[in-house]
Amino acid sequence: MLSKKKLQWFLLKTFGIFSVVRGYNILVIILAQYFSAIFIFAPQKSLYSVVFDWQLFLIVLASSLSIASGYIINNFYDAKKDLINRPKKSMIDRLVSQKTKLTIYFSLNFLIVFFAFFVSVRAVLFFSTYIFLLWFYSHKLKKIVIIGNITASLLAVLPFFAILLYYKNFYAVVFAHATFLFLLLFIREIIKDLENIKGDLATNYKTIPVVFGEKIAKNIIIYSVVFTLIPAYILVDYFDIGYMDIYFYFSMLVLLFFVFKLQKFQTKEEYLKLHFLLKVLIFIGILSVILINPKELAGF
Repeated sequence: MLSKKKLQWFLLKTFGIFSVVRGYNILVIILAQYFSAIFIFAPQKSLYSVVFDWQLFLIVLASSLSIASGYIINNFYDAKKDLINRPKKSMIDRLVSQKTKLTIYFSLNFLIVFFAFFVSVRAVLFFSTYIFLLWFYSHKLKKIVIIGNITASLLAVLPFFAILLYYKNFYAVVFAHATFLFLLLFIREIIKDLENIKGDLATNYKTIPVVFGEKIAKNIIIYSVVFTLIPAYILVDYFDIGYMDIYFYFSMLVLLFFVFKLQKFQTKEEYLKLHFLLKVLIFIGILSVILINPKELAGF
């Protein structure tokens, strides 16, 4: 009977930790990093050499652990706000004590630097800086209007730059992809602010909707959607990205629908639907990378 209770306690704690680090997001990041390495960053290399590259594996592992530690420290600072905005998730997260969260956070950071050491000194410097930026964002930058949104979007893209630095692939096509992804993430961050406005007001977070109002926040999103046309056009018109151009045409239609609904929506539940739509669009984009013709891309 005692062992059964211990097993239940262990499973609850594990579920709580998985909720805090958003394990499903990390799995998506791992998939995205490997896909980008195979089809974008190192298209000239064979599938086998990329998948079984132990240094790339350590970079992806360090990236995943960095993101996990970032979610932990963010959850630590946002405990009060999340209790208002996400009461159900917050109750699950509270299965793990604040002390345990910090213990896991520091342990993960040690492992990140340890794994990066086996790649290179540059990797150690990169991930040490990344860890610091994740903490500084959660501690300070997140509460600063606009800066918080831009920083969050950049931090979400940075793990891919670790692979870029590893392969030393500085082609324009890479930065076009990164710009498109950054803009989608930036739009998602403002949508999150719209859905979390109640908790942000209560905890004095200076987000765009709190400071400037929902109307201006929506206008910024609409302008950002317009800006996504630039990297999308460059990728489709100037580079041979194979059948992935279908994704960019599709994404434009989805974003037009997104803007149409955004102008009508006003409640948290409606903003959550738009947030989910963006997450699906980003995930489809990750899967669509396999439609790129690696041989053609290697020519740039």
